[in-house]
Amino acid sequence: MTAAHYDLVVIGTGSGNSLFDERFDNLKIALCEDKIFGGTCLNVGCIPTKMFVYPADRIHDLEDLDRLGVNAQVNEVRWTEIVDRVWNRIDPIAAGGERYRVEDCSNIDVYGHAEFIGKKRFQVTDRNGTDTHEITADRVVLAAGSRAAVPGLVTESGVQYYTNEDIMRIDRVPEHLVILGSGYIATEFANVFSGMGAQVTLIGRSQVLLKHLDHEIAELFTKIARKKWDVRLGQGTTAIDQIEKQREDGSSYLETTVTFEDGSTVTGDAFLVATGRTPNVDRLGLENGSGVTVDKGRVVVDEFGRTTAPDVWAFGDISSPYQLKHVANAEMRAVQHNLMADSPADYQEMPHQVVPAAIFTNPQIANVGLTEEEARAKGDSEGFSVTVKVQKYGDVAYGWAMEDKHGIIKLIANAATGELLGAHLLGHEASLLIQPIIQAMSFDLKVPDMARGQYWIHPALTEVVENALLGLGIQ
Repeated sequence: MTAAHYDLVVIGTGSGNSLFDERFDNLKIALCEDKIFGGTCLNVGCIPTKMFVYPADRIHDLEDLDRLGVNAQVNEVRWTEIVDRVWNRIDPIAAGGERYRVEDCSNIDVYGHAEFIGKKRFQVTDRNGTDTHEITADRVVLAAGSRAAVPGLVTESGVQYYTNEDIMRIDRVPEHLVILGSGYIATEFANVFSGMGAQVTLIGRSQVLLKHLDHEIAELFTKIARKKWDVRLGQGTTAIDQIEKQREDGSSYLETTVTFEDGSTVTGDAFLVATGRTPNVDRLGLENGSGVTVDKGRVVVDEFGRTTAPDVWAFGDISSPYQLKHVANAEMRAVQHNLMADSPADYQEMPHQVVPAAIFTNPQIANVGLTEEEARAKGDSEGFSVTVKVQKYGDVAYGWAMEDKHGIIKLIANAATGELLGAHLLGHEASLLIQPIIQAMSFDLKVPDMARGQYWIHPALTEVVENALLGLGIQ
């Protein structure tokens, strides 16, 4: 079989589909995608989850109104209508993106699954997954993303389960959703389905939820979560069993029972596995002479996005330590620039200096930079002192208006230089409040200049940031 040759092969249509601007118009390109066009964020991640989070948060707001002297209640959750609202918007975007590449981009051929069969040589299927072809390329970009990680106990048990890829299309709100996982995906779906009226159980081996966060934030969130949900932490599971049962309306469901090491159990009518993400490195045939090195489950890249194989690049979840869409987009722009650079001397590095993240659970959480533990360890090794300030939302005027009982901002800084090292927020609109801190860290704005070099609108909630900056005690 004669292989079709391309100037560029790109595997993955999440951020990979954004790679092409007018500079690529004269290149012959193969674009490969073995799942839904548009990648994780559009189809099963960031965007649809937030479209479910938003109504759930509004319901939680109503639940909190009692402390403000207002009685309110939710009369009905029209789940089918909520689901339709989400997918009637998302699905046409995914289909339209593929249609555009197929019909309107004459220099781009769209394929399905792609696997290496040699150096810059691939076997690909068509988008229907039927016919196969061989293609070769001058250059390759790997942007194949990640998928839900499923523990061995779950697969070995043979039980049926949901992941983030299908739980948002479930036909009804479960009465009791059992979630295996204690990270950001698990806690976001706990927020969604508890808001919609389900009882929720969260299961994790660690002692706290969201263990990757600053420990003080993780402990506080766990304390709050225990008042909302059934939280089972600190021990493993020994068995997962299912039996088919019927509801009163005659419909059937699988009742899942999880057994813990101490012999206790929890039972629910829906089972969600949310134990993290795994890069799709095992689906690319990298072992077939690709020359691409994998370490700790990720494609190895240098600071410019180059893999160990000449003219093969990678970015996003397949290679990045940050499984975040905004990071994948930023890495894409770096690789995009480097592909078109005149020489390696003009390459841009992957932008990992200041990487923020947010978790849209309840309450919302956002963070950037070092945790207190990391900052103190760095200070000890490099010989500088660290100052920390924890400021409560409830200590500023807008916090009084909210009657806020748990929101905090925690700032960490180098006491001598005034450099912000990290910020960790838990509370109302944390993902918005953190943005001026991200800007300060990105442009090296020191604490005293940020605190007193601008107005802070009174009595806006942003005063909690101002007070935290002042509380660091740096002149």
